[in-house]
Order: sequence, then structure tokens, then C-alpha cells
Amino acid sequence: MKQTKMLVSFAALTMMGSLIAGCSSSGGSAAQTGKDSGTGTAKFEGYPIQTNKTLTYWSEMNANIQSVKPTFAEVPFFQEWQKRTGVKLKFTQPPANQAKEALNVLLASGELPDMMEYSWGKDFPGGPEKAINDGYILKLNDAIDKYAPNLKQYLKDHPEVDKQIKTDNGSYYVFPFIRGDDLLKTYQGPIIRKDWLDELGLPVPVTMDDWYTTLKAFKEKKGIAAPLTFLGVPSALFGLDGGGFIGSYGVIKGYYLDNGKVKYGPMEPGYKEFLTTFRKWYQEGLIDKNVATVDTKTMDSNMTSGRSGASIFNSGAGIGKWQPLLKEKDPKAQLVPAPYPVVNKGDKAKFGQKDFAYVTVGGVAISAQSKNIEEAVRMLDYAYGKEGNLFFNFGIEGTSYKMEGDYPKYTDLIMNNPDKLAPAQALALYARGGYNGPFVQDKRYIEQYLTMPEQKEAIKIWSNTDAEKYTMPPISTSPEESAEFASIMNDIQTLVDEMSLKIILGAEPVESFDKYIAKMKSLKIDRALEIQKGALDRYNKR
Repeated sequence: MKQTKMLVSFAALTMMGSLIAGCSSSGGSAAQTGKDSGTGTAKFEGYPIQTNKTLTYWSEMNANIQSVKPTFAEVPFFQEWQKRTGVKLKFTQPPANQAKEALNVLLASGELPDMMEYSWGKDFPGGPEKAINDGYILKLNDAIDKYAPNLKQYLKDHPEVDKQIKTDNGSYYVFPFIRGDDLLKTYQGPIIRKDWLDELGLPVPVTMDDWYTTLKAFKEKKGIAAPLTFLGVPSALFGLDGGGFIGSYGVIKGYYLDNGKVKYGPMEPGYKEFLTTFRKWYQEGLIDKNVATVDTKTMDSNMTSGRSGASIFNSGAGIGKWQPLLKEKDPKAQLVPAPYPVVNKGDKAKFGQKDFAYVTVGGVAISAQSKNIEEAVRMLDYAYGKEGNLFFNFGIEGTSYKMEGDYPKYTDLIMNNPDKLAPAQALALYARGGYNGPFVQDKRYIEQYLTMPEQKEAIKIWSNTDAEKYTMPPISTSPEESAEFASIMNDIQTLVDEMSLKIILGAEPVESFDKYIAKMKSLKIDRALEIQKGALDRYNKR
């Protein structure tokens, strides 16, 4: 009965999305050698491990791989990883975009694979401590201490990361995905058609008034149908979650810090100001009329067809994808980054997209049922050593990269693929540098992946915010708090999405904002804030 209730709760919760790229230096200096494990089934005298076991691995497949190869077993990276570590793998992969539902079924089956790649720190109901307490995943402290010298050394050398990847109880629960350099923590921001600005005699917009003038000119002087487009799924205003436009008014559509105090943006006066502005923009046709339903495919079409002239998206999947397609139609077309907007000229943006070093997506947990803990740990630990770090980020030397001095340079197989694969697709076949996984990402990946000067400039411009001061760190809650918080926020987020769209679309007046605040109070937003504050206090004491 207990398990049934948990699974029902699990199925009821929603997953939040995320997009990206990252990086780091080598994963510590720990040795790649060791002693006989004494298990009688595997011997560790360095890699490859001497074992005849086959371990099981569950993970959703990255979209860039799936567009080229249907299964993990056919991907050169995963073939080489097994070869290098000496550990054979049998893969199970859920259907695309169905990891949550598939994991629910997997847990209900009672037969868990040795390794499970999932966002345990963010998307498991009750949090990682509950996953440990319920017997799903292993508390990794002892296993890391015994069998993971590379990760252990990395965490010793990087105490700020060590603080982020464990729970308040000090439990390690995954082999983590870590962005190893500030250059990789920012990858998203405003993007605009520079050729249209030049044609209209306008500068790159900086303030919200600049943006209004620019979007109005796109609409009235160029006849653009949807001057500004951004993602509206899987939740309302999803494309602005990183702080774009909403952040101009000193808030975000979520929790943030203000002088050490935890606040919830949608109940603050700044959010009302944002809604007032976007209501006006929508009424004047400056925002895509389909604001509630824009998905990635729609946004791509808007930006590459000329239906839209501005968006907020990634340096790779935005500028990198759209600009070549635009130039095929119009050689003069040019996309450039714009800074995160502010209300007053000269101000520094308070918010903008910037990740912490630890990103919950891509971490790998080991099943509490596994009879192959040492082999699983040693296989995963390979990525955090010098040799494994190069492999995970750059692939196979002589095939996907070659060393130029001490710099791993991607070959034409990646950057100018003979089969016409995009660099993101080609790289995903041979390395994990381009997407999240259990390793430390190397900044030399992004230095090469961003080939256009506009992309490199984007990272500099978008990084120029105070987001680090105001963004909530990766806190964790107790299983009881997590369940209570999820229950509260499920209703709150539904209400906020409804409120935001109704006011922007004109279905309700701006004055109804106060009514929604009262409704949030009745739904226990104050208790949710209390839970977040308690978790923050514990995080700060780690």
C-alpha cells in the first residue's frame, strides 16, 4: 500500500524542462589503478577491469543521438566506454520525452537496473533522500570512498561542488554532471535580427523601452507577424524562466534570493509590472499571438521564416541553428545577442540564465538492489580521471579529436562531418561534451562548438548579470517537506500559469493580480516559502 501511494504521487507530479551545454577542466588527478577488489568476480588493477559481468543501464537517449542511431548499443561512444572500462552494458531506454512515466513503471516493477540516469535531485517526488530511504537508489558515500578515487579527489579539490551534490544529511546519491568553468554556466539569452535593426536605423535594444520601440518598428514598418517569440510549453512563459523580460522588474517566475531572503516572484509587485507590460505588447501584436503554445519546432519556424525577429534561446540551438538557415534564404540576415533587458539605462540586469556547477540532469544513480556495486562505481568513476575526462568531452583520439600541443582539437569528423551531420549530432556519437552526463564538462568543448563570432559574443553579453547573487542554490528538502512542498506548488504553479496568461491575453484585468495573490495565500504559499527558507539555511550550513 505504501508503495502504491508513492507511485500515485509520483505519477501526479510534473517535470520541469531544461536546455543546454557545459564544461570543465580535467576531472581530478586520482590514479587509474587499484588493488584486487576481493569479490572473486572482478579484479581491479587499472582499466579495463577484469570481469565477465554484464551490467544494466537505464537512460533516456539524447535527441542528437536519436536522430542518427536508434539505440545506445549502436553509438560509438557507448561502445568505447565499455571497451575502456572492461564493463559490458545492457541498455534500456524509455521513449523520447517519457522518462518520468517510464521510471514510474520501472520502479513499480521491482526489478531495477544497476545504473539509472535521471534527474534524481530535482524530479523525484520526495527528493533523493526518499529515493534512498525507499530502497530505490544507493547512498553512495561508502562506495565512493572505496571505489571512486577520481570523483573523491575532484570533490576534495572542489569543496563548493561537493556542497552542491549532496543532501542536507550528507548523502551522495549520483555520479554528477558538473559544469567545470564559468564559461559553460551561461548559454541562453535574448537574440535579435541585426540586419533588421540596421535597416530601421535602430541600435540593439537595452532597456524595456528600447525593446518596445524595436518590436513596434518590426511590426509596423516591416509588417512582421510575431516580432517576439519564445517557448510557451511545457508551461506558461517557459522561455522566460531564465530571467528574460520578467527579470527587468526585479523578479522571476519562481523562487529567488533578495538580500538573503527567499521570495516567490509571482506574488511580488514586480511581476504585476511585467504582466502589465506584456499585456500591452500582446494587445499591440508585438508578441506571438500563440504565446501559450509555442514549442521548439514553432519557434524554429518563426525565427527562420522571418515571421519573428527576436527571441530568447540558446547560443547553440538558437543562433547556431537559425543563422545558417536564415543565410540560405537571405545572405544579409544576421542574428546577434542582446543583453538581458533592464528598465533604466545603465542598470545591470538582476537576473539572467546562469547555472550552478552542479546540474541535476544527467546524474547517474546506482540501484540499491544492484549486486554489482563495485563494477558500476568503477565504471562511472572513470569519467572523473584525466583520461576519462578527455574521452567523455572529446571522444576517441585520432578519430573525433587530435591533440595540438595540450589542446584536444575536434577533427573534421565532428566539425565538418562527411555525412552532413551537424556538429551537435556528430559529437554526440563519439563524446558527451555536448550534453549532460556523469562527468565534468571541459570548457575547451564550448570554445570549439561555438564556431560563430556571434555565439561567442553571446556568452559574454548574457553573462553580464547579477544572477549569481539572486539565484537560489541547489537546496534539498526532507522527504516529508518535499512531498508537502510539491503538493502546495502543484496548485500554486497552475494558478500562476492561469493568472499570467489570462492577464497577458486580456481575459482578465491587471487589477485581478491582487485577487490571485490572495488565492496563493489560501493555497499556503507562505508555508512553501518557509520550507524553502529552512532548506536554504541548512544548505548554507553544509
